[in-house]
Amino acid sequence: MKNEIKKIKKDLSLYLSSIEEDVFLPQNKANHRTTETALSKEEMMRSLEQEVSNCRKCLLGLSRLNAVFGCGDPKASLMFIGEGPGFEEDHTGQPFVGRAGQLLDKIIAAMGLSREKVYIANIVKCHPMIDPENPNLHANDRPPTPAEISMCRGYLERQIDIVEPKAIVTLGNVPTKFMLNETKGISQLRGKNYQVPKGLFSFKCSPLVFPTYHPAALLRNPNLKKDTWADMKSVMSFLGLK
Repeated sequence: MKNEIKKIKKDLSLYLSSIEEDVFLPQNKANHRTTETALSKEEMMRSLEQEVSNCRKCLLGLSRLNAVFGCGDPKASLMFIGEGPGFEEDHTGQPFVGRAGQLLDKIIAAMGLSREKVYIANIVKCHPMIDPENPNLHANDRPPTPAEISMCRGYLERQIDIVEPKAIVTLGNVPTKFMLNETKGISQLRGKNYQVPKGLFSFKCSPLVFPTYHPAALLRNPNLKKDTWADMKSVMSFLGLK
């Protein structure tokens, strides 16, 4: 009987020891398992994109034709942020594909990069329309409202958190004011780079923000191209691009 009790105690001791090793001491084992099961940046983006595609948190989600999530390399050092999708984007589900988007592609190419090597997103993921009942109507764009931005901002913050860009180029007034918590216009803010104000966002990285004109503004006023290219050269210098 005594031998049986000793055996039970021994087995219990070994069992408790194994639990302790698994739960309290397994720094290497736990880290290894975490590494094995951790999602890649690509997988995290796909999961977030699916979440955005199902989003109906505000009225924009009810009138859109397609959610416009973002595109590019989720490991990019450079990220471009616009205000929201327009007609072409709403119809294709891709950001910056209209005339302004084609100009943005040329700017990115002049920097020695491509759409596949940067990341492009908007603050809001659905088309803000003057007349939401007519999504097939041209010249139906409007800026997103503060309430719409507030409902959608979490998606952009998570995109930034995944990409962890070193530099963010804000395209135009709306994204620049949003990222910098500013009231000044783009003409006053461009030409410099800025730290993201502390405590404003949930992402953990610390990118520099380079404000510049929206490509649509360059189409309306080609004289702005010179200043925009000066801004892009500053980005290139910061990122070590030639």
